Amino acid sequence: MNFKGKVWKFGDDVDTDMIIPARYLNVSDSEELARNCFVDVRPEFADGVSRGDIIIGGRNFGCGSSREHAPMAIKAAGVDVIIAKSFARIFYRNAFNIGLPLIESEDAGDAFADGEIITVDVATGELSACDGAKRSQAQAIPDFMRELVQAGGLVGYIREKKLHK
Repeated sequence: MNFKGKVWKFGDDVDTDMIIPARYLNVSDSEELARNCFVDVRPEFADGVSRGDIIIGGRNFGCGSSREHAPMAIKAAGVDVIIAKSFARIFYRNAFNIGLPLIESEDAGDAFADGEIITVDVATGELSACDGAKRSQAQAIPDFMRELVQAGGLVGYIREKKLHK
């Protein structure tokens, strides 16, 4: 699983209310969630993000409430992978449960600039600028978690396992 996209950088302690404000929690339409992703902290995000883009965050990305809407909004906006120094545990589980891969990296935020195009290899954890000038190493996603992502999330994974019995 390799991804290539434009970097959107965020700092430490990006909470779920920053990702999708509470006023949108009664929304279940993924397109509307995507339109309002980061609306209060980075209003240009929804119009500027493209399918395949990559978020790089700091420590404790996804902290706050346990709302599943946060990773759903990010995925619906078109982001393929999130790289951060660390993730809030419930956000981590919610993201993988919907098939959104997360990678932990101590130095990706320092290595790559906002708007830069990078590639991500989730099996090896290798991150690199498209021109090859910059590289960074992240933690690879464990095999089981990659299976969840490839199945589209936990529900898809369970359906696949039931069909193979």
